[in-house]
Amino acid sequence: MSLNQKINEDLKDAMKARDSIRVSCLRMLKTALKNMQIEKRRELEDKEIEAVVSSLIRKGKEAVKEFRNGEREELAAKEEQEIEIYYEYLPRQLTPEEIEETLREVISELSATSPRDMGKVMKAAMARMSGQAQGKEVSEIAGRLLS
Repeated sequence: MSLNQKINEDLKDAMKARDSIRVSCLRMLKTALKNMQIEKRRELEDKEIEAVVSSLIRKGKEAVKEFRNGEREELAAKEEQEIEIYYEYLPRQLTPEEIEETLREVISELSATSPRDMGKVMKAAMARMSGQAQGKEVSEIAGRLLS
């Protein structure tokens, strides 16, 4: 079953169960996917769907941070619930330790030694960890390892 079919089935199940948060979240995801599909003028592949989901997670995390800064805890909590739902449509996420291990391998393969090599390291690392880690987290760990 493709990722798109899984999302459609989960949306139907959520509607039957009257799970309003999940329905809202999946509708938002379907809209983002439809926009991307229109932009590409073809059906999306699973990797492209994962990229859209990752983008929604990144935006959600930024929103949580802003809501907390504005002391809007109830909105931050709702956003965190949505993020958890989105994670169901990505492969298992790597732990910071696993990310660091992969980055150490990439850095040694590329013989990277300084922060100037960050671009090469990030390109190779994100290709290897596609969909399994957020770019911001990988970037932070890579910066720490290269400095």
